[in-house]
Amino acid sequence: MTQTRQPHATENRGVPKVHRAWWVALVTGLVILVSGWSTGMPDVLTNPLRDEFGWSRGTIGFAFAVNIMLYGLTAPFAAALMDRFGIPRVVAGALMIMAAGAALTALMTASWQLVLGWGLLVGMGTGSLALTFAATVTNRWFIARRGIVSGVLTSASMFGGMALLPPLAWLVTSFGWRVAVAAVGLSALALVPLVCLILRDHPGNLGMKAYGAAAFTPAPPRVSGAGRHALLLLGEAVKTRPFLLLIATFGVCGASTNGIMMTHFLPAAHDHGMPITVAATLLAGMGVFNVIGAAGSGWLTDRMSAPRLLAAYYFLRGVSLLLLPLFMASTVQAPMIVFVIVYGLLDLATVPPTIALCREFYGNANGSVIFGWVSAAHALGAAAAAFLGGVARELLGAYTVVWFGAGMLCVVGALVALAIRRTQSTSATAVPEAE
Repeated sequence: MTQTRQPHATENRGVPKVHRAWWVALVTGLVILVSGWSTGMPDVLTNPLRDEFGWSRGTIGFAFAVNIMLYGLTAPFAAALMDRFGIPRVVAGALMIMAAGAALTALMTASWQLVLGWGLLVGMGTGSLALTFAATVTNRWFIARRGIVSGVLTSASMFGGMALLPPLAWLVTSFGWRVAVAAVGLSALALVPLVCLILRDHPGNLGMKAYGAAAFTPAPPRVSGAGRHALLLLGEAVKTRPFLLLIATFGVCGASTNGIMMTHFLPAAHDHGMPITVAATLLAGMGVFNVIGAAGSGWLTDRMSAPRLLAAYYFLRGVSLLLLPLFMASTVQAPMIVFVIVYGLLDLATVPPTIALCREFYGNANGSVIFGWVSAAHALGAAAAAFLGGVARELLGAYTVVWFGAGMLCVVGALVALAIRRTQSTSATAVPEAE
């Protein structure tokens, strides 16, 4: 049983200048940022690995697809493990697993080691630090500003993968791909002490109210049977219409973001004669606008219909991807700058409304785990697009069909989002807590 320190009168006399929730959010953002940094690795590793080992795009793409798949499949179990063992332990362990996978990848000599190191270990580590981590922290530590906080925290992942891509590209160009991989692993290890020092499970453990809460809420007891509870929630959720629609839309989201942009944009730009450092800078620009778009979407989610927001986001993203082949060239022209801005604003805008709908339909207690399963669909869509995109490039000699296919998927996703209806209850809310 978690010990909860009750607040004393002296603790409530004055309001601290900075609520502890903001420090927790800051460390959470740093962890997600470093975790997201690894998602940009496929873009900068593909060509160096082909040059050094002679591996095909399909072989390399398979390892990265395993990484993306585990990134999503680990998330719901990680959220449940946080309920069982606490946020600091799970996050610190995930960072160390991520560092171990990076070390193995830096020392590899065979393709199966890429699958094991970067695909399995880094995939599991980053999956535990994915969008569900942001949702868990937001749900526990914030009542006010939930939409904005969830938007900023979730944008940290893509910001790390895109905005920090130029340093990765520079490391690869200047010192080799092994140094770049090692840098990601060392960054993960460096955060472990900070996690242990700052992160806490719940404000109730410190005798504090959540940010914006009207009353003090004790920390809930630890939940045993984390894996069983996650599977029980999945079993009940699949019987509900909102869950099926959410996994459909978020699968499209994964395919049209991580699946193609973080895996194939740099190779596609290289096909058109664009230097890798220039293409990496474009992705970095998208990362900057990710933060703006996600935060803005969080603000809108607190005020507008989440399903309608999702429909608008997917439709506009689809249009931008359909037009992308027209903008590809050896140099950066004005239309490409417009694409970077528009796509960047839309990239992570889908996350805050999706989190809000999971919380609305399935409650605060189960919402994070349900969102973990929805995120699994995101990862499966991304993994499929990453692998099939590489295969399409090998067979057709160009990425045009990849961009068109992703664009049409987004248009379909917009129509599916419109079918989501708000309701007061679903059968999934009746799932009992694990014993």
